[in-house]
Amino acid sequence: MSFIHNLSNSIVGLAPIDGVTDTAYRQIVDTHSKPSIMFTEFIPVEGLMRGVTKLLCAFHKHQTKTPIIGQVFGVNELSFYNSFFVVAEMGLDGIDVNMGCPDRSLVKKGGGAGLILNPKQAQNIIFSLKRARNDWYNGKTIEETSLPQEFVAALLLYKKKNNISVHSKTFSISVKTRIGYEEPKTKEWISYLLESEPDLITIHGRTFRQLYTGKADWDEIHKAVELASKSATCIWGNGDVHSMNQAKQYIKTYGVSGVLVGRSAFGNPWFFSDHVPTLKEKFNVMLEHAKLFVKYRPDLGIAPLRKHFCWYASGFSGYGKIREKLMKANTLEELKQIIVKI
Repeated sequence: MSFIHNLSNSIVGLAPIDGVTDTAYRQIVDTHSKPSIMFTEFIPVEGLMRGVTKLLCAFHKHQTKTPIIGQVFGVNELSFYNSFFVVAEMGLDGIDVNMGCPDRSLVKKGGGAGLILNPKQAQNIIFSLKRARNDWYNGKTIEETSLPQEFVAALLLYKKKNNISVHSKTFSISVKTRIGYEEPKTKEWISYLLESEPDLITIHGRTFRQLYTGKADWDEIHKAVELASKSATCIWGNGDVHSMNQAKQYIKTYGVSGVLVGRSAFGNPWFFSDHVPTLKEKFNVMLEHAKLFVKYRPDLGIAPLRKHFCWYASGFSGYGKIREKLMKANTLEELKQIIVKI
């Protein structure tokens, strides 16, 4: 049994979002509102297999007791097998397979939501991860995998420099997916996944064709709950959750044991609490966020945070002028000067 099975039946966590849920953002959210669980950005298993060391920072876990699961995507079973050891060695609490991303370039390669069209391969990926977990529990080390040895050495050095330790003995294997490809096929698709018995399936209540348009169909998510009722697999829901009260109500109404929240937490690291921040607090935390980002990614500067700046700054008079200034900030000092004048 993984740690997922020891959680309560009222989980409200931070969903994995590419380009958003990096280490700095996770730490900010964790500090200001304590979600039940958090997920990393999604990382290509083939990139890990090729030994791309810059990907390791995505799995950096800040000092916290909040469980963090590393999300990965791809198609190749061997790459998934080896990626398990990377995520486990980086001190995370589980590995999650993205089977719902609608990015067309990824889907064309058979990954993300493309796996909905290839349920056998989806099953094989889960089985490969379960084999990896079993081998890891039985003492197999990352040095014994077929990952490039230079990459393994870099990972172990990264762990040492950042004081990262492996502590999870109940590592989880999970999937995040959608209710179908062109149209809802919840019964057929989720039944396939349940045969491979992952610890958790999180279901976004839209099809691939919908992308992020239309309304998330929570009745379809409830169908998955009923399908999994006699299995050991937990079912969580995702899509169009705008408040903690709504998340808690959906848990009761649709029978899921957890809810993941994505876009509603943009610019609102207080989402998982009852706190309503003042405008001053929002800008102070924006600066705190930027400082953390520079700490973890000194090679990038603050330019990648501009979308976050817009989210923090939205919703008040004068937003347009402030946004224009924020879009031009390139350093922490420039950001400070903008904030002190607000």
